[in-house]
Amino acid sequence: MQLYLPIADLPVNVFLVLAMGAAVGFVSGMFGIGGGFLMTPLLIFIGITPAVAVASVASHIAASSFSGALSYWRRRAIDPALASVLLCGGVTGTTLGVWTFTQLRALGQLDLMIALSYVVLLSTVGSLMFSEGLRALMRTRRGALPSRRTHNWIHGLPLKMRFKRSKIYLSVIPVVVVGIMIGFIGAIMGIGGGFILVPIMIYLLRVPTSTVIGTSMVLTLVTMLFATMLHAVTNHLVDAVLALILMVGGVTGAQFGARAGQKIRGEQLRLLLGLLILSVGVRFAIELVIRPEDLFTIRELGVSG
Repeated sequence: MQLYLPIADLPVNVFLVLAMGAAVGFVSGMFGIGGGFLMTPLLIFIGITPAVAVASVASHIAASSFSGALSYWRRRAIDPALASVLLCGGVTGTTLGVWTFTQLRALGQLDLMIALSYVVLLSTVGSLMFSEGLRALMRTRRGALPSRRTHNWIHGLPLKMRFKRSKIYLSVIPVVVVGIMIGFIGAIMGIGGGFILVPIMIYLLRVPTSTVIGTSMVLTLVTMLFATMLHAVTNHLVDAVLALILMVGGVTGAQFGARAGQKIRGEQLRLLLGLLILSVGVRFAIELVIRPEDLFTIRELGVSG
């Protein structure tokens, strides 16, 4: 069954897009992440231009993050103070990211930049997560306890603030910087950034795992919603039909993914997630080198009036 996407300007198979949404929703539910790092490349691989894919997936991520954030809020697993400081940086980073997105699009370099960003980011993060998950799995099998460092140089920075829900006393400087980075990356690449944010908050900022996921979902929700609005107003690239189909599939798949994730140990989940991220990065690299004409449309995209 073919359906015409007005903004993407091409027909797509509805069942294929639904299946993609369900598959990414399954992964999101299993690993507790937004899934944008997987959805955006899949859309590009089926012929949707990177610009439309990034802008449309942002709305999909915002919608999928809402239910998760609401659930964590009811369980009091969100640190409002920490989320507020993160959002100060996140909104700034998103604004800067959309501005950069618009400038690159005007120069005709946007598609190439998105492809290169995915290759570099996913290959790097995937390799690090895979190696860390492998080490954790080996430690578990040997019965060794992981090293526990409670402080690092970040905890010596000034402008400290007490985050009562997370029970930490931390400088707001690294928190704002992390927010800016996640917002910027999300606006440029169409990813929520949870697979980057959660490890940074746990291993670098030493935020307790009890509040990490819920707090990161609040940042993802607000920054992706803001990015969707800015992309719609400034670039006119959000395809509502595409986003709606993805949402339906994503919500369905997430329910099954959450159940599957509960049956797998944490270190195994990290190992699988790292392998998945690395695989997407490698696939992007192969497409970019071997068949660049299939990866993105080599034409200057004019701003829709």
